[in-house]
Amino acid sequence: MKAVIQRVGSTSLSVGGKLVSEIPFGLAVYLGVKSEDSDATPAAMAKKIAALRIFEDENGKMNLSVRDVGGEVLLISQFTLYGDCSHGNRPSFTLAEKPERANELYEMTAKELSSCGVPVKTGVFGADMKIEQFNDGPVTIIYEI
Repeated sequence: MKAVIQRVGSTSLSVGGKLVSEIPFGLAVYLGVKSEDSDATPAAMAKKIAALRIFEDENGKMNLSVRDVGGEVLLISQFTLYGDCSHGNRPSFTLAEKPERANELYEMTAKELSSCGVPVKTGVFGADMKIEQFNDGPVTIIYEI
């Protein structure tokens, strides 16, 4: 499982011109599921995201988590994180999990994040999503289990 974690201000996600989810501030997390991921992977990923200290404290140091600052997570499925373009110019997605299982692990990750005390909003798995994102910092972390 791979996540691109971005510290954000107001962020919204729409499908077909209709607003699906939005958060006032927190983390936009783009999540890719790999074919080797197990049922234990979502809990480990959620634990890391919830505890990641990338928000500034009163001294301007990145020392606070999304939980600490009362932020939310917008969790967005993105199989293209496992696109391999090392051979040619057209990415291969053979490392990405099949859609049904990937959706199951994506939903498990959302539930695990919520159980870690973080409010979670989600996108629509497999949909053509439009995301308006206000990056804060910018701060972007790539984490893979």
